[in-house]
Amino acid sequence: QVQLVESGGGSVQAGGSLRLSCVLSGDTYGRYSMGWVRQAPGKEREGVASIYNGYDTYYADSVKGRFTISQDAPKNTLYLQMDSLKPEDTAIYYCAAVRAWWLRPPKPEDFTYWGQGTQVTVSS
Repeated sequence: QVQLVESGGGSVQAGGSLRLSCVLSGDTYGRYSMGWVRQAPGKEREGVASIYNGYDTYYADSVKGRFTISQDAPKNTLYLQMDSLKPEDTAIYYCAAVRAWWLRPPKPEDFTYWGQGTQVTVSS
């Protein structure tokens, strides 16, 4: 049974930084495309960043230049470094995975495994 466990959310002032972590258990990490998806109250899910095809990365336009996705495959861990945070980044952030290598960035609806979510709150 694949499980994703996130950590690292919290509250920060605008301009601050947070790092999210996600550990995958129950299968071989290298078989998965991984990503971060967020959802703010009253808004649709948004794919924030992903690693697919083993090493290709994708970023939403809204976070380019501020967020960095990375992974430590031997530790089965995915990271999201979030810098220069803005109030509009406030959302629940979910780690997500799909057991496939994609030739394009996975969309939120492509992911089949989800973490429990971690709250990120950015105050102005």
